[in-house]
Amino acid sequence: MTNLLGQLIEDNPNAVQRDSRQNNHKLGHKPDYDAGNRFELFLLDEGQKKVEMKDETKTPNTCVFTFNKEDHTLGNMLSQRLHKYDFIIFSAYKVPHPLFATFELRVTTDGTKTPKEAVILCCQDIVKDLDQLNRSFTTEWLGKRIVSEGDAERAAREQNNF
Repeated sequence: MTNLLGQLIEDNPNAVQRDSRQNNHKLGHKPDYDAGNRFELFLLDEGQKKVEMKDETKTPNTCVFTFNKEDHTLGNMLSQRLHKYDFIIFSAYKVPHPLFATFELRVTTDGTKTPKEAVILCCQDIVKDLDQLNRSFTTEWLGKRIVSEGDAERAAREQNNF
C-alpha cells in the first residue's frame, strides 16, 4: 500500500514530494498558476472602466454597478456595509461567472440619496475603517516588537550574570 501511495505522489506533478533520506526536505512543487501572467488578474484591459453603472428601469432608485477585475472580497464588503445605512432598501452582489473577475452590485435606496452617492459614501467609509485597522495593527505590532526586544535583552542580561 505504501508503495502505491508513493507512486501516486511521484506521478502527480502538483504534489509536494518529500525525500525521507534527506531530512524530509521538499523535492519540488509545481505551482497551480502561471506566475508570468498574474498581473492580468487586476490590470484593466484597454478602454475598460473599473466601475460601470447602469440604471435599473424596473425599480425606482435602483442601479446595478459592475466592478471589473474585482472579486468576492470587495463585493461582500460593499454589500454588507451598505446594509448599515438607513437610506438603503436593498443591496446585494453576484458574480456572473466564476472564471471572470467581475461582480455586479445592485443597490436600491429610499430616494434621499442616489445609489451612486450611497456607493461613494460606502467606499469612503470603508477606506476610513481600513485606515483605522492599519493604525491599530501597526500600534499592536510595534508594542509586541518592543516587548519581545525587552524579553531578549532581559534574557541576555540573565545569561551574563551567571
